[in-house]
Amino acid sequence: MTYKIKALVASAILTWSVAGIAAEPIKIGVSGPFTGGSAPMGVSMRDGVKLAVTEINAKGGLLGRQIQLIERDEEAKNERGVQVAQELINKEKVVATVGFINTGVALASQRFYQEAKIPVMNNVATGTIITKQFADQPENYIFRTSANDAIQSAMIVEEAVTKHKFTKLAILADSTNYGQLGREDLEKALDKKGLKAVAIEKYNIKDVDMTAQLLKAKQAGAQAVLTYGIGPELAQIANGMEKLGWKVPLIGSWTLSMANFIDNAGKNGDGTLMPQTFIQDATTPKRKAFIDGYVKTYSPPGGRIPSPVSAAQGYDSIYILAAAIKQAGTTDGPKVREALENLNEKVDGVVTSYSKPYTKDDHEAIKMGIPVFGEVKGGRVMLAK
Repeated sequence: MTYKIKALVASAILTWSVAGIAAEPIKIGVSGPFTGGSAPMGVSMRDGVKLAVTEINAKGGLLGRQIQLIERDEEAKNERGVQVAQELINKEKVVATVGFINTGVALASQRFYQEAKIPVMNNVATGTIITKQFADQPENYIFRTSANDAIQSAMIVEEAVTKHKFTKLAILADSTNYGQLGREDLEKALDKKGLKAVAIEKYNIKDVDMTAQLLKAKQAGAQAVLTYGIGPELAQIANGMEKLGWKVPLIGSWTLSMANFIDNAGKNGDGTLMPQTFIQDATTPKRKAFIDGYVKTYSPPGGRIPSPVSAAQGYDSIYILAAAIKQAGTTDGPKVREALENLNEKVDGVVTSYSKPYTKDDHEAIKMGIPVFGEVKGGRVMLAK
């Protein structure tokens, strides 16, 4: 074989090799509870993510490569979340992960991404501490596209105290990290108004009888009940209030919009109020396209997204992450992080339009003023008046 032929063969092999590398998909992890009581949030988030990825891939993908989602059900369990994180990082070699529904799972799991310098987009979990867990380190790889609990608790207290003029408020929160951290934020927000809760009660996941907690709140003269928990147990609170014949407003965190609260509470859930970043209402062409695409693709019963907030935030998280990867021109973790903190492109999402959503010191895309209040009416969440 002549030198010229050898050179041509070597060149061809190199070209094929580079093309093969370029064709490798960009792996992004999707971690959430796809079974159990938190499933409406996890499944809706995952499906919103998948919808965004399908759209991006149909337009040529990212950096000339297709996005491949690696899905894992962490069952809302901290120990399972840790296992999933290690698997996605070490075995699947993901370049980023989106998801985390439960605050406890996020706090237990995201440390592994931080150590590996792989960006995480928390698109549902709301514990205030989540994006601050590693804020004391030179580089923070934890970002968020959901409304943190400091924002939500301030909104809840403002609604109860300023709008409705209530001065006697009870707090019922579940025993998870989510519930107890949210309860602390509610207490801080009340303290700023010069108030203390007249009753603070705790319950466990899968509890089905809230009579004892509700009786204490009622006997303390509570004018409204403020909640921090998830759908199934929140429904038990609403149903328990009905059994006691105690009719006071139920105002709580965004999870009061979950399908398994609305369905299990039935008419007892009507009038419930909660902060929402997204309501399933086609108020803009972008939102209409998203809702139509979700319903057409996943056919949810009655056309109702199980957790519209989770779906929308999941969808937006992918577009923000994609914009950062595009700007970085690489999937290298540190460079993607830098791009997220200095995003040049405006991202038109379904929750909002994101213009420089993050800085080095602020990894929260949702600011005060973006969420609105939703109200349960006839089996759906509507914009509260």
